[in-house]
Amino acid sequence: MLSKGNSISVGVALARTIHQVADPIMEIKGLARTALKWPARFLFPPVCAGCRRYVSQPGVLCGQCWPKLRLLERPWCPVMGTPFSHEMGEGFLSAEAIADPPPFQRARAAVAYTGVARQMVQGLKYQDRTDLAPWMARWMMRAGAELVADADVVVPVPLHWRRFFQRKFNQSAELARAVSSLGGLPFAPAAVRRVKLTRQQVGLERKEREENVRAAFRVPVEAEIEIAGRRVLLVDDVYTTGATVRAVAKALEKGGAGAVDVLTFARVLPGDFRPDDSAII
Repeated sequence: MLSKGNSISVGVALARTIHQVADPIMEIKGLARTALKWPARFLFPPVCAGCRRYVSQPGVLCGQCWPKLRLLERPWCPVMGTPFSHEMGEGFLSAEAIADPPPFQRARAAVAYTGVARQMVQGLKYQDRTDLAPWMARWMMRAGAELVADADVVVPVPLHWRRFFQRKFNQSAELARAVSSLGGLPFAPAAVRRVKLTRQQVGLERKEREENVRAAFRVPVEAEIEIAGRRVLLVDDVYTTGATVRAVAKALEKGGAGAVDVLTFARVLPGDFRPDDSAII
């Protein structure tokens, strides 16, 4: 009969044996996973998110496209996230924030909507490049770190069901899903609904855009519990004039949200807006 001390020794020896056996098994599994990746990389080699040249890994830009990407950095307006040319002092607001205070608390964007950033957005939106969403979301996390840290739930700008049926996916929801995963936050894609089939915003002037999305969004009664009293992080692909996110923010606050912040991948900077979207290069 084994003594207590001998039983412990046997237990330790058995655990070591199991560990030694498990290690090679885990190593073999790791090698197998690596081997399985090679056919995929051969059949679908990673390409630049901007120009589609071959690159070393998915989601990166080539050496020619990277310098064309303008990351939005501080100093910026604490409300609108519009970058200043130099430090203006704590609490200094942009003319946009003063002249037309938004219904949301803060807005941030990762990049300026020009060149490569524009190509990435259009690739995601119109060319089914949903593979770009996780990488775009990483840049959004960098720009909106303070917003993510304060948020309780992530909500995407919704599509009308008819447009969703045509497109098969919502680009804003793809970005929001990635942001919620990276930030460890709840994802509530049905928290707000687009109840009016609106015209495409491209081609519309500022006032026309505002009128186009007026009363276009509503929080369903059954979804109020998801946002009631909570700080909502509203996610969209591009902040152009702000008409859409303003309309959604109003609907969220009406539905009981405690506060709303806005995070987008790209931002059309003041002075760059063109109704047809084609003049921004």
